Amino acid sequence: MTRTRLVLMALVLCGSILGAAALPPSEERALQAMERSAYPLRTSEPQGDLRDLRPFGRMVGDAKVVGLGEATHSSHEFFTMKHRVLRYLVEQKGFRAFALETSWSTGRRLDTYVRTGEGDPRRIMQDEFQDTYAWWNTKEYLALVKWMRAYNVQHPDDPVRFLGDDFAYAGPELYDAVLRYVARHRPALLPRMTALYRGLRPTTTAGTYMKDYLNRPLAERRAMASRTASALTLLAAQPVPEGATENSRAWAVQNARAIAQTARGYAFDFDDKDDLRASMGYRDRLMADNVAWWQARTGQKVLLSAHNAHVSYRTSDPRYPRMQGADLRELLGDDYVSVGASFGDGSFNAAGPDGKTRVYTLGGPAKDSTEHFLDRVRRTDYLVDLRTVSDSARDWLRTPRPTRSIGTDYPEPAHRIAPARSHDIVFHLHHLTPAHLLVTPR
Repeated sequence: MTRTRLVLMALVLCGSILGAAALPPSEERALQAMERSAYPLRTSEPQGDLRDLRPFGRMVGDAKVVGLGEATHSSHEFFTMKHRVLRYLVEQKGFRAFALETSWSTGRRLDTYVRTGEGDPRRIMQDEFQDTYAWWNTKEYLALVKWMRAYNVQHPDDPVRFLGDDFAYAGPELYDAVLRYVARHRPALLPRMTALYRGLRPTTTAGTYMKDYLNRPLAERRAMASRTASALTLLAAQPVPEGATENSRAWAVQNARAIAQTARGYAFDFDDKDDLRASMGYRDRLMADNVAWWQARTGQKVLLSAHNAHVSYRTSDPRYPRMQGADLRELLGDDYVSVGASFGDGSFNAAGPDGKTRVYTLGGPAKDSTEHFLDRVRRTDYLVDLRTVSDSARDWLRTPRPTRSIGTDYPEPAHRIAPARSHDIVFHLHHLTPAHLLVTPR
């Protein structure tokens, strides 16, 4: 075979391959526009130089709350990226609080550690991150908490803080704090408050508490919600007492509110489809309320960590009527920024159909998916501001397509999500590995 013929055959073969892989013109223009707008990331690990996050700082601007999502609930790179972003926002943008999708009382314990060094963070996480929150009991989050403590040792007059914005466990610390405040500043109310809280203060582990609560009859759960709501109403109606400060009153009321949120969160009829859906909306709203309360009370800028779905402006799941991100936008306006995170391939921890925790690994994304498009934008990990990309890219990203949205259980069907309608910014990581669990969830 002559060299000329070999060249011609190669050109024909190349042309046929390219022709088979050719994209529709609109998608090709969208990819080119995204490539022009994407900023490469040096790494997803928290150590080292942070200059590659400067574009992210410009995208965030003066926002007071940044919600940073994750497409799986247990992948190393998503967790370390949150640590890295926290470092940047604290050191360069004046952020001083990290909010996690965990109980308010858990946040109070971890906040005490990062502020004062009191307690063992590994033990606190083992005690608190149980049942629905067991996915946070990882080496990655332990490193993040220890970094917060180390930062505060170096900056004692300007500390970073930790908050939990969720409701599933109201630890004994909350009841003790509320009753201690009442005993000191409103002693006449103490008998009534004690009676309302009688039998509600947890005496078991967090995991047992959550399981046992769900096993209570609905009427009993609703009676508990009524009692905690009455305690909150009673305390909130009191003006600032002599000898107290407005701030101490506000924290006491918020702790009572968190107790009431837990009881109310369990008072839905989870066997009723409509009530179950209402419970999901209630949860996202209270999480938004707690973050907004913290930001207003402390004046601190907050990095909020949650699943993509919770930080999103739109729901992609019929079980959820409205998401935390939409509630935060309603409460804070442009002071809230939503950041999604996606991936091309890799692994994560999740509970299988039998309830056992396993490592699941996914290959490259399906051709018609959001991730398939994002994975082709550039070979390095990157971030992009979806608000400022050109119209050709924005139009493509405003169309719902199959998108991975993996929570604590797997398999989870792809959701139809339009990134540019759901988030302001997206981080795309090409490859994931599983998070390092300190204790395997059961």
